Amino acid sequence: MCGILGVSLPFQPSFSSCQKDETTGSKFSGKVIIIGAGAGGLSAGYLLQQQGVDFELLEASSMHGGRMRINTNFADFPIPLGAEWLETDTSVFKKIVNDASVQVNVETIADDPDRKFVNSSWFTFFETYITPAIANKIIYNSIVKSIDYAGDQVVVTTQSGQHIADKVIVSVPLKILQTGDIRFIPNLPQDKRTAIDNMTIWEGFKAFFEFSEKFYDDELALTINPASDGQKIYYNAALGQRTTRYILGLFTVGKPAIDFISRSGEALKDFILHELDLLYANQATPNYIKHITQNWNNEPFIQGGYLTDYADWRMVRKLGENVGNKLYFAGGEYTDGEDWVSVHTAAQSAKTAVAAIVN
Repeated sequence: MCGILGVSLPFQPSFSSCQKDETTGSKFSGKVIIIGAGAGGLSAGYLLQQQGVDFELLEASSMHGGRMRINTNFADFPIPLGAEWLETDTSVFKKIVNDASVQVNVETIADDPDRKFVNSSWFTFFETYITPAIANKIIYNSIVKSIDYAGDQVVVTTQSGQHIADKVIVSVPLKILQTGDIRFIPNLPQDKRTAIDNMTIWEGFKAFFEFSEKFYDDELALTINPASDGQKIYYNAALGQRTTRYILGLFTVGKPAIDFISRSGEALKDFILHELDLLYANQATPNYIKHITQNWNNEPFIQGGYLTDYADWRMVRKLGENVGNKLYFAGGEYTDGEDWVSVHTAAQSAKTAVAAIVN
């Protein structure tokens, strides 16, 4: 199952090439600026820290995590408002931590074709193993306006000042680059710009409803025709969790999500309950307790769901390529084209970017 977050293809590359040599350290002795503290940006910072490389991590919002965001107040287990499923083997956790001395303990269960966290989440994993090592390097509320890479050093201008570095890792959602919120000086190469502009970013919406009874299936994937228009799935969000509460999740991206992101408040709640009443013989409304929703299109520094599963892999690979050995790209949408848009591919793209910088 896709999360705001991708397809389920095998994760093959190892993180071992980023392991710091305690004798020689990194060959790179300059400074790196990372833009965006989502999975890709946090992973890049963590790996640079392991290499002893000086860096700053600029985050436009007041919180880190990007589309790994969770809600801890709605239920007695973390509610993943974005990234929810593990879409590869559990060995990836140790690969991301990249330190044999650290004992990694993350409980998951099978949720075919992927795996589901048990009373945990991707965000929780990062908060436990990745973020603490670099928390003091994150500068929040830093909205990047431009990146000038014309000179020997790169000048990153935010709404409050300038930051100068030798290399920059861009780890913002692709929609931010499509809308031109960040200006590049000089302009990005035409083939890179073409790849950015021609990608389809699906709309993204999730909702969670608590009911007094479990009247619904563990999974109900609604048919979308053509499949390239998006996805829409109702699922048992409490599956495998240590809870006695009945919580139904809704995950939808692409054109099916428009019905939901175009509504709000009571109108949105009633729309979802009406659909569930039609699907489940009028059992939703009388059993309704409460709900929460997450419209990713409304997030100012994200502006959408994720890159379509049907993207051209060659264009995805172009997204992941560095520019002039000064600008590097990390995140679920900036990969080698073998796989994209999941947390583990975001971490792998960070490994690729950091390896290119430090070697």
